[in-house]
Amino acid sequence: MTISVIIPAFNEAASIGRMVKTILSHAQHQVAEILVIDGGSTDDTVALAQRAGATVLTSPRLGRAAQMNYGVQHATGEVLYFVHADVQIHPDFAHDIAEALATGYQAGRYRFRFDSDKVMLRVNNYGTRFGGLMSRGGDQTLFITRHLFDQLGGFNEHFVIMEDFDMIRRIEQQARFAVIPKDVVVSARKYEHNSWLRVQLANLTAVLLFTCKVSPTRIAHTYRTFLK
Repeated sequence: MTISVIIPAFNEAASIGRMVKTILSHAQHQVAEILVIDGGSTDDTVALAQRAGATVLTSPRLGRAAQMNYGVQHATGEVLYFVHADVQIHPDFAHDIAEALATGYQAGRYRFRFDSDKVMLRVNNYGTRFGGLMSRGGDQTLFITRHLFDQLGGFNEHFVIMEDFDMIRRIEQQARFAVIPKDVVVSARKYEHNSWLRVQLANLTAVLLFTCKVSPTRIAHTYRTFLK
């Protein structure tokens, strides 16, 4: 089994170098490549990612869905692992993915915990151990076999937001989806700039609009009005 790690990025100079080095240090010879798909960064994202050992590609279209699909076009691995640039992956990721595939899963994600000890964020952490609509965000990372990804037609680039929700919904309609009982670590910066309640309302509103099949452009606009 070989894994292609795909990281969509835009102005992630603060974290991208560390992310690439961490992946390489835990790769266990199973990572075929690390592809950083840049969306036109104006900081040092590209140089730092290359220096750390990643292959950097510039996506012809902006947006995470388009960037990740572009990365897949250049990937050689049998398994695709999509990771956000500010997430701290679990050091066992290569072993965990192989084990999930061996037990019949074709896709899956991790639980997560925030890099904060605030009580309400611990509540959020706990909720990610369950399935369901509220636990489908890209921060939890996503692995999927190349065969299933191609069968599903990749990420729907119509979704300028909630692309992970749409993808996981489609995966669950066709295949077994694993929730690995280990945590990746997610930045709490959104909560540091906004109140816990404000972020929760933004998330809940986005999910409700998604389930009501409101256009992704409108969901994105509404989501941005909630947050600083």
